[in-house]
Amino acid sequence: MSKSFIKRQLLCISAFIALTLSIASCSGSKNLYSWHKYDDAAYQNNKKQTEKTEKNFVKQITKVIEVQDGVRKVVPPGIYAEYGFYLYKKGQKQDALDMMRKEIELYPEANAYITRIIKQIEE
Repeated sequence: MSKSFIKRQLLCISAFIALTLSIASCSGSKNLYSWHKYDDAAYQNNKKQTEKTEKNFVKQITKVIEVQDGVRKVVPPGIYAEYGFYLYKKGQKQDALDMMRKEIELYPEANAYITRIIKQIEE
């Protein structure tokens, strides 16, 4: 084999690798969960709670619960618990308990922590 043949082969291989890497980088990575605009809504509502920020918070957390486009296709950890706590603060005790139980069902590792919160709500 001649040196020019080897150089052409190496050039072709290098071009193929570069092309493959550029195509792979264009695909992007998909998140495990869909958060929509929840983070901003939660921040704004915690920063200064008004009727507007509260409505937006509820809208976004509901969207996170209902629409999951992420890789796992499930509600992110902590969302049911946070929504449950919000409902409890609004006087919706049974709905709050239901949300807390959904959190445990979906994320059993949260059982010890959420169970303590449930006991406090039930008292």
